[in-house]
Amino acid sequence: MTLKPHVVILGAGPAGLGAAWRLALRGVARITVLEAADRVGGNAGSFDLDGFRADYGSHRLHPATEPHILHDLKELLGDDLFDRPRHGRIHLGGRWIHFPLKPLDLLLRLPKPFAFGVATDMARKLLPRGSSGTETFATVLERGLGRTICREFYFPYARKLWGLEPEELAVTQAKRRVSGSSLGKMVRKIASQIPGLKPPGFGRFYYPRRGYGQICERIAQAAQAAGAELRLGARVTGVEREGNRLTAVHFEQGGAEQRLAADMVWSTLPITLLVRGLRPEAPADVLAAASGLEYRAMILTYIVLGQDKFSEYDAHYFPEEHIALSRMSEPKNYTGINEPRGRTLLWSELPCAFGDRTWQMSDAELGQLMLRSLEQCGIPAAGPLLRVETRRLRQAYPIYRRGYEEKFETMDAFLDSLEGLVNYGRQGLFAHDNTHHALFMAYSAVECFRDDGSFDRGKWAEFRALFETHVVED
Repeated sequence: MTLKPHVVILGAGPAGLGAAWRLALRGVARITVLEAADRVGGNAGSFDLDGFRADYGSHRLHPATEPHILHDLKELLGDDLFDRPRHGRIHLGGRWIHFPLKPLDLLLRLPKPFAFGVATDMARKLLPRGSSGTETFATVLERGLGRTICREFYFPYARKLWGLEPEELAVTQAKRRVSGSSLGKMVRKIASQIPGLKPPGFGRFYYPRRGYGQICERIAQAAQAAGAELRLGARVTGVEREGNRLTAVHFEQGGAEQRLAADMVWSTLPITLLVRGLRPEAPADVLAAASGLEYRAMILTYIVLGQDKFSEYDAHYFPEEHIALSRMSEPKNYTGINEPRGRTLLWSELPCAFGDRTWQMSDAELGQLMLRSLEQCGIPAAGPLLRVETRRLRQAYPIYRRGYEEKFETMDAFLDSLEGLVNYGRQGLFAHDNTHHALFMAYSAVECFRDDGSFDRGKWAEFRALFETHVVED
């Protein structure tokens, strides 16, 4: 009997687990998943906190999920996957505006100077314009949306999220991160809220009963039931190669170094970590490229308040720079379940740089910063502060600084030359993707795996080109 090829998958987030599950169901390979944490899900995971299920930031499963993937998730989660209306708001110019944007709400609540500026910008777009020279995040958005929306909303938000001036960001940041990158697109999105014009699923999202991490938890269970092996607490320390072929993965588990032979390695690790972990080491130019890519860190602050609910909104967005937070969520409004009574949990997102002054703040300081930010927006907490806890994400978002493409392509081309390696996922491809994009990558990789254990590189290249068209759903 011929032994099935051994596929070692690095990372138990949506991309890693999705591939393990679908590959195990086909029964054409032995699968081992290595995960450094003691839980699955990565940044799409959840944890228990004072009777609540807390997520690592604000997450939703969007209706834009590929139908066959969404069908599979509904089968896995059953009645635990809720179909919920989106009900958020944006703080802009001292006012709250509903998000997703609604026509009537915009007419009644949009600050008058802002509305006048947008109208003026729309009129300017009718006039002929010359070339703006080098294209950047700033030039693409300002040409598409006009000065007012950019200067009052997107540019301050960009400085907060990525820590750079908009002119320093690459065009990719606009194409991959801003779905309404022109006034025409934005108008169409707003018009989609009008009854009779709404496309299926617009203004809605899916969310599990037991927190967003329940998606990955159920996929992990299904993968194991199908025969995949999952090793938690297994931190990858190196990837061994002989010439251009990968042969094994080294990892640390329970304080012991281990070596696991592999016929293929499917990595969802940050591309920079993968490159630095190759043994023998990668060429000097590839290592230099890895040192040139940057990630934005984020602190997640969780506070438990002694009040039944904080608001009716699932998410609050804070684009203004004088407000430290970028977004805040209340999980009771994601599920619609008002339990436990008498207490509610809020979590906020605070972008920063790894090791900076914000990163070094204590939990108590971060809790007070969150409360002050809410007071600044006119929505102070009504109940007492019962608990503060934080989570720090060192690599929350890739930063698309101008010129990053060359560094990424240097690493990507080298990794693509290695036999037995599939590099994919949000972190592997340095992408701002949603969970449904990561799952699509996983399904696509499995589709390229032939029954004889070989991998269809030509088909994978076609999928890679398709991944480039993904745009983040907010």
